[in-house]
Amino acid sequence: MSRRVQSGDADAFGLLVERHMRRAYAHALGIVGSREDALDLSQEAFARAYRARRTFDPERPFYGWLYQILRRLCFNHLRNSRARARLLDGGAADWLVEAGRTATIDPAAAALRAEARRRVAGAVARLPAHEREVVVLKEFDGLKYREIADLLGVPQGTVMSRLYSARKRLAATLENLR
Repeated sequence: MSRRVQSGDADAFGLLVERHMRRAYAHALGIVGSREDALDLSQEAFARAYRARRTFDPERPFYGWLYQILRRLCFNHLRNSRARARLLDGGAADWLVEAGRTATIDPAAAALRAEARRRVAGAVARLPAHEREVVVLKEFDGLKYREIADLLGVPQGTVMSRLYSARKRLAATLENLR
């Protein structure tokens, strides 16, 4: 299918979009924290991928290539101070609340879980973007260190270091929120 996409087959590309859109949206949401921005950025990543389809290596996984486009878009977006202010202000918990949706019969337990998710999401939102990214990939996507390293194009030790720093910051931030 990758060769069909490279040659401009829109139907083949549409299948890739269907296959990877939710994952791309979830990753963008984890990085930028806003549903609207995540949707816009994930759609833009697919549009750019289609325009750059001739540069795609069909021997490599499509999503890894797409993720590099998506992550550049997300980090460029976060450089915009207004987007960063929104992340810390109102929409910080959007991605975690969506990720943690579960049906429950006990409203009190659901309220406690929702409050805990909001606190964690607020703490995660305050992390530097590169640390926040590895936390989302490791803790919420469940990727292994090697998978994260491959996806980000960094050594595995860098992933481990970022995750260690992020966990220390999260623990300190959550302790201060008590």
